[in-house]
Amino acid sequence: MVVTVEIYAKIRKMHLAGMSQRAIARELHISRKTVRKYMNGEVLPGERSGYTTREATVSTDEVKEFINSCLEEDENEGTKKQRHTAKRIYERLVDETGFTGGASTVRGLVRAAKEKKQEAFVPLYFAPGDAVQVDWGEFTGYINGKREKLYHFCARLCSCDAPFVAAYRRQNFESFQDAIIRMLEFFGGVPRKVIFDNARIAVKDGFGAHAKVTDKYAALAAHYCFDPVFCNVRSGNEKGLVEGLVNTSRSNFLVPIPKFDSMEDLNAHLEQECIRYRNHRVQGHNGTVAEEYEVEKAAMYPLPERKYDPCRRIEARVSRYSLVSFEKNRYSVPVDYVGKTVTVKVLPEKISIWAGGKQIASHTRWFRTEQSIYDLKHYLPLLRQKGRAIFQAKPFLDNVPEEFVKWLEKRKDDGLKPKELVDLIELALEIGFDKVMRGDIRINTRIENESSVPDPVPVEKPDMSVYDSLLGEEVSA
Repeated sequence: MVVTVEIYAKIRKMHLAGMSQRAIARELHISRKTVRKYMNGEVLPGERSGYTTREATVSTDEVKEFINSCLEEDENEGTKKQRHTAKRIYERLVDETGFTGGASTVRGLVRAAKEKKQEAFVPLYFAPGDAVQVDWGEFTGYINGKREKLYHFCARLCSCDAPFVAAYRRQNFESFQDAIIRMLEFFGGVPRKVIFDNARIAVKDGFGAHAKVTDKYAALAAHYCFDPVFCNVRSGNEKGLVEGLVNTSRSNFLVPIPKFDSMEDLNAHLEQECIRYRNHRVQGHNGTVAEEYEVEKAAMYPLPERKYDPCRRIEARVSRYSLVSFEKNRYSVPVDYVGKTVTVKVLPEKISIWAGGKQIASHTRWFRTEQSIYDLKHYLPLLRQKGRAIFQAKPFLDNVPEEFVKWLEKRKDDGLKPKELVDLIELALEIGFDKVMRGDIRINTRIENESSVPDPVPVEKPDMSVYDSLLGEEVSA
């Protein structure tokens, strides 16, 4: 029966007055069990008494150990998307141990095991200028109309929460170095610590407090005077600020899917978004991000007078086709350097090639493999010597419009010599293919009617009759 507050009060008063359980039950027309439950004030009306669940008989220590081993295996592997579900553990228990219990029993045991593994964290405090957390994320974007998988480097000052985000095509070391330098220049100072995970681009051995930093990252850190700090394995809480930024920037800065003509335009957009974010007021902070950023900036180390060069350098030999190989692609240099050893300087989006202390070539970096990237100007001296190869030359065919090829073939049929054809190619590279084909500028060739533009310096035709009269006088004399 339902015991109301009024009945409960009567039970308590009768009991305190010395009445027996039997007498109270008879007087109130309730059971002696109900009287016994409420007479001492241990239970209130409407309150559910505590209860314990009986553990299933199949929940043996062996079953629990099997479940724990599955969860520990997930932790050791460190994968996020290939972990045991309760369903998968149940299936393995049945197949591997002959388990006869139900799936619901396993779900309960898995839930209990995971609850035991919950870790407690200590709230952290960072003084202004103390540290910045950095991490990588992945997103999709369109660059010059092409859909690509891209990566965004994210950084967050730990005291004021000011963000920095930059996009790259690869998570390689030159991108990492370039991102660190751009981050420090964007913030206008250097925090004392840069907190990162144990990625191979920064760590050559060990992890966490025992990590051994790579030589190149150590050199970068020494130049900017910050301490490289690495998180413990699977301890995202140690850089929780920036992990939150990875998701926040992807959901806000990169939605809708970004479409830009170049990586430079995309990064200019991200920089403006980071500046705009400073207008936010973060929970737990006294002022806006911008206000607290000024305090943190004043507490950071100043930037060094000289900017660190983040490029990667390799030595390479120029092939007989005037090409230098790098990461399964080939980049051209002037033909004078065939057979010589040159230095290739690699940046996230650029390749420059140097010899004798001077730059001899520069190319946009390609990430598709087995590509040959030609600069036609590098081959013009060779085409002047081997003019018969012009219309089969890959550097020529890969770098000029098809219309210009047909136009130049007609000039050849008109009797133009190979050297004069190369002169036209060189001029087209300087002023544009359309201008040369339209004859918008006077060209020193044997093509008839090559220009429809009048001479910019008008010259009057001389009156030759004056000379004739003088000659006549001389003859008559």
